[in-house]
Amino acid sequence: MAPRVSRLRSPVSPIFLVLVALTAAGGALTLLPSEGAIIGGTVLLVLAGWAVSLCLHEFSHALTADRCGDHSVRALGYLTLDIRRYANVGLTLVLPLLFLILGGIPLPGGAVWIQRAALRSRPAISAVSLAGPVANLVLAALISLALALTAPPLPLAAALAFLGLIQILTFVLNLLPVPGLDGWGVIDPYLPWRTRQGAARIAPYAPLAIILLLFLLPGASAVLFAVSDALSSLVGGDSTLAAVGQDQFISLLR
Repeated sequence: MAPRVSRLRSPVSPIFLVLVALTAAGGALTLLPSEGAIIGGTVLLVLAGWAVSLCLHEFSHALTADRCGDHSVRALGYLTLDIRRYANVGLTLVLPLLFLILGGIPLPGGAVWIQRAALRSRPAISAVSLAGPVANLVLAALISLALALTAPPLPLAAALAFLGLIQILTFVLNLLPVPGLDGWGVIDPYLPWRTRQGAARIAPYAPLAIILLLFLLPGASAVLFAVSDALSSLVGGDSTLAAVGQDQFISLLR
């Protein structure tokens, strides 16, 4: 009797597919001739789209780690794009979404646990840290390209442009050389052991401190948005269109 062959299941989490569907549904709502539908659709598109990008960001970390020697990411489910594998409800979902709604600033919202000792080299460790922000930059470029090729109606174009700007903001924030952020992970392998140990102690709190400074320090968020706007223009983004999308997004709070 021939041995039974188990059917391979799709590695993509159904929850991720639901998030993609919600993003598309938000886009469809913005096409309706109603201010409420445009505002609701923009909020849905941006929030669900941000969750999709969080999954892709963390998946990129995990995929790079797997290619560089840490195969534990497979058993941990990091290659399934399941947002539950990357985030907990309070600290890495609710809090980042709150900052996004209040100020359009995307607090880094997920994490994958990498066995750094399994990675082949210091450049490999840096590559794993860099992979997540690069995913956001690629997403921003793809959104800009899609807008240029399809020229959708203004409400949808504005919502997508704002989502694209959020990807750039995420890229810039994550590359800050601050413990707990990917920018620190890029340089960490080359630093003295004592420096790395000290940074590890403050890593859980430093990203939140940076976000609070952006809200509380006069002019800090303006600098962040100015840098992000400049970078966005380099990948084809439209800051004016993104501003319209942000206005649609925050209209929910008015």
